[in-house]
Amino acid sequence: MRIRTENLGGAVAWILHRPHPSVQGLIRQLSVIGLNVREAWPELPAEALNADFIFYDADSGHNEQFPWRAGGSPMPMIALIGSEVPGRLKWAMDMGAHAQLLKPVSDKGVYAALLVARSNFDQAKASQALITDLENRLSARQTIVQAVMISMMKGKTEAEAYDLLRQVAMAWQVTIETAAERIVANHSAERGAKDGRRIDLA
Repeated sequence: MRIRTENLGGAVAWILHRPHPSVQGLIRQLSVIGLNVREAWPELPAEALNADFIFYDADSGHNEQFPWRAGGSPMPMIALIGSEVPGRLKWAMDMGAHAQLLKPVSDKGVYAALLVARSNFDQAKASQALITDLENRLSARQTIVQAVMISMMKGKTEAEAYDLLRQVAMAWQVTIETAAERIVANHSAERGAKDGRRIDLA
């Protein structure tokens, strides 16, 4: 795992934790590193969506405190853990912790947690982008197969159907995937219109 180590000075970190001496060490250390620290409780304000990092209380936090779904944070998340109760640890992980710090936070470990959190966040984003790309490719391939099957139902051979799809794509000046989507959509619309007429006749 590659970790980016450039200067974090100027980054904005929000701390979602009730006022407590246990986080004073964190605030102090973040300031020393050069981050702009903001505090919030009991929930994050809308402006926190622009934060570079979020530190959150794993001991008394809950889903409603965050303006995004569990695990869908738009920035690295660092859990502040004081209790090792399994249920609380599971919730902290479900919220999408990219790193964690034990409370009370000392002057050590904060910088490392920031770097690890950002690296894990970047890695998770890259993995999700890859998954989305693969899903889109699979969906496009399935649509192409559907378009070919439509032509085959009209008497074309498989080779003829593929060739026709390529010709249509060239004529429309679009990709084969886009041409297939249009053909499938048109076919669905035609079937819907026919079904509607049958109902009217009934």
